[in-house]
Amino acid sequence: MTDQNLSAPVVVTDSDHPNLDPEHSVLDPAGIGLRRAQCRTAEDVIAQCGGAQVLVNQYAPITAEVLDALPDVRLVVRYGVGVETVDVDAATRRGVWVANVPDYGTTEVADHTMALAMALLRGVTGYDRSVRAGVWDYQVARPLHRLDTRTFGVVGCGTIGQAVAARAAAFGMRVLGFEAMQDRSLAGTPIIRVGLDELLASSDVISLHATLDSRSARLIDARALASMRDSAVLVNTARGGLVDTPALLAALDAGQIAGAALDVLDSEPIDPAVRDALARHERVVLSPHAAWYSEESFVRLKTEVAREAVRVLAGRSPRCPVNSPVVGGVTEASPTEVPR
Repeated sequence: MTDQNLSAPVVVTDSDHPNLDPEHSVLDPAGIGLRRAQCRTAEDVIAQCGGAQVLVNQYAPITAEVLDALPDVRLVVRYGVGVETVDVDAATRRGVWVANVPDYGTTEVADHTMALAMALLRGVTGYDRSVRAGVWDYQVARPLHRLDTRTFGVVGCGTIGQAVAARAAAFGMRVLGFEAMQDRSLAGTPIIRVGLDELLASSDVISLHATLDSRSARLIDARALASMRDSAVLVNTARGGLVDTPALLAALDAGQIAGAALDVLDSEPIDPAVRDALARHERVVLSPHAAWYSEESFVRLKTEVAREAVRVLAGRSPRCPVNSPVVGGVTEASPTEVPR
């Protein structure tokens, strides 16, 4: 199999994956060609993706200018959940579907979230560092508390947020939740629905699972951090742009909060200066945008973007659209969405 068929209708704009074998396993039997680019800018996408009917996208920007320059594109499908790399409004106006894969790594992200939270709540990373440095003393992580005395705050109560809430409740923690979508039902979950201000002021763990958009950007800013308990910890496995990183560093430096566990940052790969500033804090835990990852979720993500390409190229709607594109002046109907 080759990723360099220049006439292939499906183009991966960019990818840090080692190969495209899972995508080929879906596309090859359907007789659909696949090619791989490595674009960083909108100009790269225009130059390298000519003739594409489907763009499979990781980080490269898909702007209105890109879509104008690539008029054959019918679908932009993202490797992952967020679609902030895509101008969705521009795609909608141009009759282009935008889709994502919201359910490929729910279990992994929820498990990773709890791993990060537990590392702080039980002092695991602090103990590990101290023992490696030759110190054998339980007091290096004081104070620690029983989990069933703690309150766990979930910001964004979609599928992942609810999965995290169930895990936190299983440890005996009281769970508060803030959800901007007022019509989202939380029935059957352990979540007590509250406003954001109450959640920030009352939680020992604030875990972020909101979608990143113009309303939620820098949701956790200096004001939000100042309203948190000085014993609270922040966990972010959603999107780096939800947090004002300079404000977080200032809050950590001032002791306004007790710690942070971050799988995502607003600039990735992490800027060395930001990495060093965060790493100097004993109660900061970092991972490299890996919460989504398992071998199983990796294959699921890659095969599902390929299946979306097959669906749209066959004239069907994608399984997980995030828009309803306008085609010939008529808005395409979106199928029932997968829970998000």
